[in-house]
Amino acid sequence: MNRLERLVNILIHLQSKRIIKAQELADKFDLSLRTVYRDIAALEQAGVPILSEPGVGYSLLKGYNLPPLQLTDDEVTAFFTAGKFLNLYSEKAVSNSFESGLTKIKAILNLSEKEKVSVLEEKLKVVANPYFVSNKEGKVPFNEVFKAVYDKMLLEFKYIGRSDPEPKPRKVEPIGIYTFGQHWYLIAWCKTKEDYRTFRFDRITAFEILNERFSAQHPKMDVFIQKLKSEKGLEKVVIQIDKEAYRYVDEQKYYQGIVSEEKIGDKMLMTFLTGSLEGFSHWFLLLGSEADIIEPLILKEMVIQKAKNVISRVSK
Repeated sequence: MNRLERLVNILIHLQSKRIIKAQELADKFDLSLRTVYRDIAALEQAGVPILSEPGVGYSLLKGYNLPPLQLTDDEVTAFFTAGKFLNLYSEKAVSNSFESGLTKIKAILNLSEKEKVSVLEEKLKVVANPYFVSNKEGKVPFNEVFKAVYDKMLLEFKYIGRSDPEPKPRKVEPIGIYTFGQHWYLIAWCKTKEDYRTFRFDRITAFEILNERFSAQHPKMDVFIQKLKSEKGLEKVVIQIDKEAYRYVDEQKYYQGIVSEEKIGDKMLMTFLTGSLEGFSHWFLLLGSEADIIEPLILKEMVIQKAKNVISRVSK
């Protein structure tokens, strides 16, 4: 990326957020802080109204907007690929909103870009996976929940817990939304229970946004996510699998809790968060001699013992 491209991208990021720190720009574009300061100064000299506050960050003067920018081919492809998945798996209101936004993007595309979109719509298909839950007809309006989170509005609904034979009324202060596995969850302060609670979307009924705001300051979402990981007893597992054998894990990796994967030479380094090392060890045995366990050590021991048990049993 040359300097002109970098300056344009920094300007786009300044416009995309209310405020942004120099370190965030440095991390995003792999720059030193000194280079970030020089680039900000160059944009100011070019007439861009950048406001800066020591210890807080940079922002653009209210009302300043960039002219429409041309999308790259990769960006166009990414937008419409995401739209295919949202249309299949997200709540109807969310996919409709995304489709509306894509229509506006289409309107500013040039002729060649519009032709590419036509080809994508015809040639790119997403087929439903019968093992994945679709929230197409979700009982909880995703957009309204997020609006309540943003506006700090109280929610009232009925919730069916695991041990509840009937739905019970809840009144909550919504904090955030996250997805795990095949479901969406709401994290909230439950005024009924006077404690923080997690609510699964598909167990919520009689949902209503109350005309009442709350002012309490709650911990950030990352705090809750880390707590949930420890409560659910999730264990980090790292394995390395031969490139030729990687194709065999296919969709199975999603059921094992895949977090990330990285190609290293002729190997694939895969990181998982699993709720059961016992279950993971059974799955790992299917990979035979084409994979190695990097961590944890206890998983290696479990697999070795299971392999010995198999040998002992089949040799009888």
